[in-house]
Amino acid sequence: MRDFVELWTYLASTPLFGLTATLVVYSLAQATAARLNYAAWANPVLLSVLTIAGTLLLTGTAYPTYFAGAQFIHFLLGPAVVALGWPLWQRREELRRYGLPLCLAALAGGTAAALSAWLLGRWLGLPHEVLMSLVPKSVTAPVAMGLSEKIGGIPALAAAFAVLTGMVGALSGKTLFQWLGIPTDGPGWRTRGFALGTAAHGIGAARALQVHPDAGAYAGLALGLQVVLTSLTLPLVVHWLS
Repeated sequence: MRDFVELWTYLASTPLFGLTATLVVYSLAQATAARLNYAAWANPVLLSVLTIAGTLLLTGTAYPTYFAGAQFIHFLLGPAVVALGWPLWQRREELRRYGLPLCLAALAGGTAAALSAWLLGRWLGLPHEVLMSLVPKSVTAPVAMGLSEKIGGIPALAAAFAVLTGMVGALSGKTLFQWLGIPTDGPGWRTRGFALGTAAHGIGAARALQVHPDAGAYAGLALGLQVVLTSLTLPLVVHWLS
């Protein structure tokens, strides 16, 4: 046991520990999700987060030590988001035809997401800093952190709210769409994907890509629209109200 502890301490201190652990855990989570026919609760991101977080806690490994290696994967987040533009390019004729309705739908969805968070936070009596961290929950985590800092929130808390929102959307989206009677055909997949990208940003878009290519493409579009529209309007609205 002593030799094992010494070996673990050595491996955990190397930069490749975080990279190797992330790749292995996510590969196993992806295989598990595929075996379970990509059930909503078997989300690979959720399984990976729980596994890695539990391992770090049980072994007493500091997060900065883990991230020293995982940052190489973190760097690929930017190219991965840019790659979401390729499915949109393939559907450029549809986007030209429905550009204005899609922008209005994105604006309405973003407004509903921010307003519902604000109303719920006021009803619960949350402090102002927490409330301003909750409002940008439906944009991707890096943008939510920047917005929360501008409007008086706590960036780290905003990131946590954003990730939690994405997880909830990815896990509950299929059931909610079934309750609402949204069909699983061409327009139905586009509606599902756009709604999921609007409410659950990148994690929702990843889930949509697993289910159907049209859903994934429109989820990526909604994600991008929310980033632009929320970044432009939310600070102005908060400043005007205050």
